[in-house]
Amino acid sequence: MKYHKYDRAYLTQRELEIIETTEFKADRLERIKDCFLFSCYTGLSYVDAKELTKDHLVRGIDNRIWLFTKREKTQELVKIPLLPKAWEILEKYLESPENETTGKILPICSNQKTNKYIREIAESCGIRKHLTFHVARHTFATTVMLTNGVPIETVSKLLGHTKLSTTQIYARVIDTKISEDMDNLMERIEGKKGKVGMK
Repeated sequence: MKYHKYDRAYLTQRELEIIETTEFKADRLERIKDCFLFSCYTGLSYVDAKELTKDHLVRGIDNRIWLFTKREKTQELVKIPLLPKAWEILEKYLESPENETTGKILPICSNQKTNKYIREIAESCGIRKHLTFHVARHTFATTVMLTNGVPIETVSKLLGHTKLSTTQIYARVIDTKISEDMDNLMERIEGKKGKVGMK
């Protein structure tokens, strides 16, 4: 047996912004766009986002709104502080009559339809990647968290992984981050040289 290593698709910051700023006339696309973006900013999988209710919203240790939920896949408890963009999306749907009936917060349809609509969204936005709802989870780990310097241990906790090695599959070191880290290193080296010269 051979193990094939492959890169998992994720959205770059630019692609994420394109989807965010594109408005769709079709209500179904606008709603799925919101659900997809919510996952980009929380890291929730399709099934975990679909099952969200108001009971999962809890005031956290910092007095902000957090999501307390269990991952369907691992039964691992996940506590996620809501980023402003995620909260903005939730607020749109919290009081909707449809959600009052179902008890669920987000207007997510079946997995098959959701992924079909996400592909339509990608096409409309000129994104030539094979997008599925799961790409949002990778985007959260890579573009939203790791690229912005969030430690991998924190990302692992937010994703509800039981092992750090699972998170490392998501964690790609992005060129811009490498460049940024090297710049910081060079500044520190230059700073030390300057101090040595002053003695």
